[in-house]
Amino acid sequence: MSDLKETKLTSEKKFSGRYLDLYFDKVRLPNGKTSTREWIDHPGAVCIIPILPDGNICLIRQFRYGPGQEFIELPAGKLDKGEKPIDCAHRELEEEIGYQASKVTYLTNIHPAIGFTNEKMWMYLAEDLTQTEHNLDQDEFLELLPTSLKVALSWVWSGKITDVKTIIGILWAEKLLRSRV
Repeated sequence: MSDLKETKLTSEKKFSGRYLDLYFDKVRLPNGKTSTREWIDHPGAVCIIPILPDGNICLIRQFRYGPGQEFIELPAGKLDKGEKPIDCAHRELEEEIGYQASKVTYLTNIHPAIGFTNEKMWMYLAEDLTQTEHNLDQDEFLELLPTSLKVALSWVWSGKITDVKTIIGILWAEKLLRSRV
């Protein structure tokens, strides 16, 4: 098996924002030649699959500025500096959908956009939920969509849900919940 590692030769930060930094790097390729890489340094995020007391999962609908359209998603959010992923999951669950969970199970990690960012996302299943209050960020607007797992799966397979973290989360939920019956 050959070594495919690229070695960073130089790195220049081109932009620093509230949530991410953009870099332009020069790299040595496995064949000894050089090339450039543009990439985004991201602090990481969590995605939560909330199982509501009635057995539905809680999806959300919100507008995403980059692609310029509304998406159906699972609740998720960026890690704050120094925050543990499990703490972020609890915080985002309450902020976005107004629930606390007494049982949160780690499922997996995903890397949602490996072509241009180092973002790592932790995925959790949230169960035994108790309703509290929404505490959305000032610039955050969303609508709750309590949905049966069967309908959510049909939205994945029909292309109505295209968000990668949501697709993966729904498939994980289907696998886990099906094995319990």
